[in-house]
Amino acid sequence: MFQLLANTVEQLGNGATGSITGFLTVLVEGDDLAEPVADSARSLLDGHIVLDRKLAEAGQFPAISISQSVSRAFLSVTNPAHQTAARKLRAVMAMHAEVQDLIRIGAYQKGTSPQIDKVIELMPAIMSFLRQITGEQFSFAETRAAMEQIASRWPY
Repeated sequence: MFQLLANTVEQLGNGATGSITGFLTVLVEGDDLAEPVADSARSLLDGHIVLDRKLAEAGQFPAISISQSVSRAFLSVTNPAHQTAARKLRAVMAMHAEVQDLIRIGAYQKGTSPQIDKVIELMPAIMSFLRQITGEQFSFAETRAAMEQIASRWPY
């Protein structure tokens, strides 16, 4: 099976124009990304988009887990401002994931950490940015500008 997967990915190839040559899907039992087939696919591909059942259940579509999704081509197809904005949004989301339980149960007191206060302030804008209503369309430039605007509010 692993050889078949490697052969399939190799046959899809890396086009001279840098275009996407295929979409492969791997459904893992229990959302276990360490499962051998999913792990092997990630090692062979230039990028992967991880869909998250919890995000879908919360009504966020597309239900893409930003923290688990990766593109090896990102640095080649984006400019430094875009890269900085993406890094900042990922940092905010990672910090929010770390303190989410404390926030949820009310154990975090506003003013304790300026960084966490800023994370709490920015998360609604980030979640809104990541949601897309069916039929809604934005150009790449509009999307990047919106992301950069949110990221500009993260001073850390």
